[in-house]
Amino acid sequence: MTQSTNKVPAPVAPCRPHAFTTHGILIVDDYAWLKDANWQEVLRDPSVLDPDIRKYLEAENDYTESLLGHTAALQKTLVAEMRGRIKEDDSSVPAPDGPYAYLRKFREGGQHELFGRMPRNGGEPEIILDGDKLAADHSYFRFGGSRHSPDHARVAWSADIKGSEYFSIRVRDWASRTDHDDLVEGTDGAVVWSADSKAFLYVKLDDNHRPMKVWRHRLDTPQADDVLVYEEQDAGWFTHIHESSSGRFCVIAGGDHETSEQRLVDLADPDAPPRLVAAREEGVQYSVADRGDELFILTNASGAIDFKVVTAPLASPERANWRDLIPYREGVYILDVELYAGHMVRLERANALPAIIIRDLATAEEHAIAFDETAYSLDTMGGYEFATTNLRFSYSSMTTPSEVYDYDMASRTRTLRKRQTIPSGHDPADYVTTRIMATSHDGADVRVSILHRRDLQRDGAAPLLLYGYGSYGMAMPASFSANRLSLVDRGFVYAIAHVRGGADQGWGWYLDGKREKKINSFEDFAAAARALIAAGYTSEKRIVGHGGSAGGMLMGAVANRAGELFAGIVAEVPFVDVLNTMLDDTLPLTPPEWPEWGNPIESEKDFRTILSYSPYDNVAARDYPAILAMGGLTDPRVTYWEPAKWIARLRATMTSGGPVLLRTNMGAGHGGASGRFDRLDEVAIAYAFALWVAGMAAKSDA
Repeated sequence: MTQSTNKVPAPVAPCRPHAFTTHGILIVDDYAWLKDANWQEVLRDPSVLDPDIRKYLEAENDYTESLLGHTAALQKTLVAEMRGRIKEDDSSVPAPDGPYAYLRKFREGGQHELFGRMPRNGGEPEIILDGDKLAADHSYFRFGGSRHSPDHARVAWSADIKGSEYFSIRVRDWASRTDHDDLVEGTDGAVVWSADSKAFLYVKLDDNHRPMKVWRHRLDTPQADDVLVYEEQDAGWFTHIHESSSGRFCVIAGGDHETSEQRLVDLADPDAPPRLVAAREEGVQYSVADRGDELFILTNASGAIDFKVVTAPLASPERANWRDLIPYREGVYILDVELYAGHMVRLERANALPAIIIRDLATAEEHAIAFDETAYSLDTMGGYEFATTNLRFSYSSMTTPSEVYDYDMASRTRTLRKRQTIPSGHDPADYVTTRIMATSHDGADVRVSILHRRDLQRDGAAPLLLYGYGSYGMAMPASFSANRLSLVDRGFVYAIAHVRGGADQGWGWYLDGKREKKINSFEDFAAAARALIAAGYTSEKRIVGHGGSAGGMLMGAVANRAGELFAGIVAEVPFVDVLNTMLDDTLPLTPPEWPEWGNPIESEKDFRTILSYSPYDNVAARDYPAILAMGGLTDPRVTYWEPAKWIARLRATMTSGGPVLLRTNMGAGHGGASGRFDRLDEVAIAYAFALWVAGMAAKSDA
């Protein structure tokens, strides 16, 4: 690596030991002071950050700039390339609802979405929400969503202007294009309208940023007059709302990572109390869809690890009345169910590949939609209308840009509605998508999806970016990303390790990578790296690991356990201070996260398990690869001090290697910059770092 000639000394965080004892174990945290005591206020107003903390974070930013500053031209080149692959005036396929079809679009050069509609059968779009204009007075702006009223006269919309994910809801008239005086603040951004279009339900976040209460707001009244509809009593449960399949109900969905419970609010009678579907039972998850007097329920009840579909009468939907419709089949993971008036749609995954299954509810006949590539991504897209035979779905692979299809479930005909345009050009034939298997420490077979140029020589010389996540049962689809071509076209191999902790190979794959089995995620990732080396795709010290959020924890753990394999690590908003975070039950995500990681407050076993792998607590006097940690000051999910503390401890403890860099976005949260083009600047920094540690930065910007 060639470092910048702009000499800025590496910041040294003052060591201010904070000692505490839990379960008889002494923990000394030298950098606890980086957590602002008034962090809740900082989320709402970043300007109140403690000056000493701000000074340190800014010094780290300056140091990072001093080492990566020589890649400024490269970063500009990368941004230009990535922007050149974006159709700037792109728009969604209009989604029909009654007399209109609703759409989202961008204008040429615009950073933010526009929301509008057109006549159902075609015509000029009318724009009601202009994200660029709404964002003009804010350094950060992100839509939380928009939802038109059932009578099509108004649209409720929400936005976050701090990056802290507190969304304010407003209501705009289609006729006048102006907002009502209504201002509903401190919400999660979601809205469900009442059937008469005169009120809506929403979820308000509490002072610890937890969605615990559902409220009903009547138009043209102050928020102080809103009516509490439901309050969750368990601080470990989060509550969200959405419309049911038919649009008849608001579904109040509560749960943690292991257990769920749902209630129905009749939107024709929103004053009526919510109706419980089935009482919570520890370890039982379910979600509901409605059709007439019957509920269709996706659940893991009765040992259905990969889920099954049951039905229950709407009038008495408790567990005792559940009846299997699609029984549990080992190895076939049902990800989602969409219900229509005459059909049920299942999105399933078997052998790590997805398929869409259509069931005619009158005849019980089923057929599948599947594709032939080695690795691909498939997803249903939903819609506004229930009484339709049209299913909209999307398809892509690591080589094939996204395609949107309308599929007639009755006639079984498929219509391509949109293919992602790459203005600067893209020929899928120039690339290869494939998969290999890696054998983990305990014999488990870990799938690895790979993208490279067709002219790659598998002689071990190529640098490789290896991406991983591995938490919460979230699968990493082998989908298309135009951005990653900027690495692949420079000779990088791009790979995704489908490690345990995700549900890439079924729900059991997730269960085998959580709590006391969490180390399987780390071992799987290291095994993937070694398998890629053995297959000639790359070599030791030619790999750059990449992960964000819980995937950033994966990066931190791998740096501690198998750092010798990597040239560099990119950890975006990394969850690396796992033990301290799980010990602080005031933080937004801590109680709901205990089922995922364990509760170290109550359980000594959980405490010791987390302590054994928490990246921050396991930093050691050893060689580390170069590391770039990227955080956001107003991030409520992975708080800014986690990467800050991690980098401080690394720099103070490691014996060789590095450098270790911290870049904190002082005006954004978990998702980084809000504008679609501004976000490219952050991607370019990560990619420039990867190219730099691979020894390619100088020649890459030519």
